[in-house]
Amino acid sequence: MAGSARSPGPPSDPSQEVELSRQLLDAFRAGEVAALGVVYDRFSRAVWSVSMSVLRDRALAEDATQETFLRAWRAAASYDPERSLAPWLFTIARRTAVDVHRREARPTQGGHREERDVMINLPGIERAYEVWEVRDALQELPAAERDVVRMSHFEELTHQEIAQALDIPVGTVKSRSHRAHRRLAERLAHLVADRGDS
Repeated sequence: MAGSARSPGPPSDPSQEVELSRQLLDAFRAGEVAALGVVYDRFSRAVWSVSMSVLRDRALAEDATQETFLRAWRAAASYDPERSLAPWLFTIARRTAVDVHRREARPTQGGHREERDVMINLPGIERAYEVWEVRDALQELPAAERDVVRMSHFEELTHQEIAQALDIPVGTVKSRSHRAHRRLAERLAHLVADRGDS
């Protein structure tokens, strides 16, 4: 594995780096899980970087990244496929990170000030359920695929760095990553169904 943990640099205009077909963008807008898997695979690292730039905390940025894709999935029908996906997605990421920051900044009981009863706004049951579902889905991945997802999104390693750390070809890393994100999209498809029923 690479040395000390590092923060990724700012995304270098992913809308230019990633050419997403109109067919895929239409599929994403329709809420298709396969399209969501491709979008997550292409943009999750950049979304984490946006979240990290706001929150300056790895764990919170990871939570914000998960929530960003849940929000994007729910709002997919409002996305205009004539426009670039990256700015739309990063706008959601920034708003989500700000919301996470505000939640973390809310007062709690204790500390050095005089204690008094405070209304604590806990996350809604729906959000708690969704976060649990995402984490549970990650745990259900085969170990080899879970390791690639963990190293890519939580340790910010590139495919090349993961290949070196695991002593496997880069192509194997890419195929494991693709399979993992497909499994996650399929495993979490019911969240889209729940959105449609609400």
